[in-house]
Amino acid sequence: SIFATSLTDAAGHALTGPVSWLSYAFRFMQLPLGLFGVAIASATLPAISRSAATGDMREFRSTLSHSLALVMLLTLPSAAALAVLGDSMIAVIYQRGRFHTADTHQTAIALTCYAIGLTGYAAVKILAPAFYALNDARTPMIVSLASVVINFGVAYTMVRFLHLGHAGLALSTSAVALFNFSVLLVLIRGRIEGIEGAALFRSFWKIALASLVLAGVSGSCSYWIHRIVGASRVASLVDLAISVPLGCAAFYAVCDLLRVAELETAMEAVAAPLLRRIGFGNSGRANMRT
Repeated sequence: SIFATSLTDAAGHALTGPVSWLSYAFRFMQLPLGLFGVAIASATLPAISRSAATGDMREFRSTLSHSLALVMLLTLPSAAALAVLGDSMIAVIYQRGRFHTADTHQTAIALTCYAIGLTGYAAVKILAPAFYALNDARTPMIVSLASVVINFGVAYTMVRFLHLGHAGLALSTSAVALFNFSVLLVLIRGRIEGIEGAALFRSFWKIALASLVLAGVSGSCSYWIHRIVGASRVASLVDLAISVPLGCAAFYAVCDLLRVAELETAMEAVAAPLLRRIGFGNSGRANMRT
C-alpha cells in the first residue's frame, strides 16, 4: 500500500501535509481491518469451501451470513469510535515535533472519511473468497476493475468540483469499498439463491443503532473532558481512558437489550482468552453474568 511508507524527515520528525494526513489516517484503519476483517475471513473460507465442495448451499448461506453479521458487529462500532475519538487517538500517537494540533485535526477528518467505508472493506474480504470457494475468480476481478473507474470518478468529483481536498480522496476510497461490498453482495445472493437477508438486515440495524449510541456516549464524554482538561496530549490520554470503556459498555448494553444474535459469539472470541489468562473459567464467566 502507498500508505505503508514511513513519512518522516531526516531528523525523524513526522511530515505533514495532505499525503501525510491520509497516510496516518489509513494506518488507524488497518488495525480493525486486520483484527476483524482479515481474521474472520480467514476463519470463514475453510468452512464455506467445504460447504461448496459438498454442495451444501444451505450451510454455505448460513456461514456466509453469520460471518457478515459478525463483521458488522465488530467494524461498525470500530468505525463509530474512530470517527468520534479520532482527534484524541491521533494526538496521542503522532502529535509532537512538526505534527501540530492542526495536523491532528486534518488527519482526524481523513480518518472519519475512511471510517465510513470500514465495514465495506472488511465485508469484501469475506465476499471475495466466497466467490473463490465457488470456483469463480472472474466476478471479483471484474468488480475490482469497475471499482477503479468508480474511484476515479468519485475522487475527481470530490476534489475538483466539491473542493473537499484530502477528505474527498478518503471519501472516494470509502465509496469504492461500499461499492465493492454492495455489488458482490447482490451477485453472491443471486448465485447461491439467497443469503438470509432478513436476518442480516435485522442484525445490521440493531448494530447500527448500538454504534450510534456508542458514538453519542463517547463523543459527549470526549467533548466534556477536553472542555475541562484542555487539548493537550495528557487530555487526549484521559479522554481515551474514559471514553472508550464507556462507549464499549454502552454498545454492549444496547446490543444485549436488542438481542443481537452474534454478540455471544463475539464475546466468546474476544473475552474468553482474556478471562482464561486471569484465571476465570466457565464458572467465572457464569458468575459474572449473574
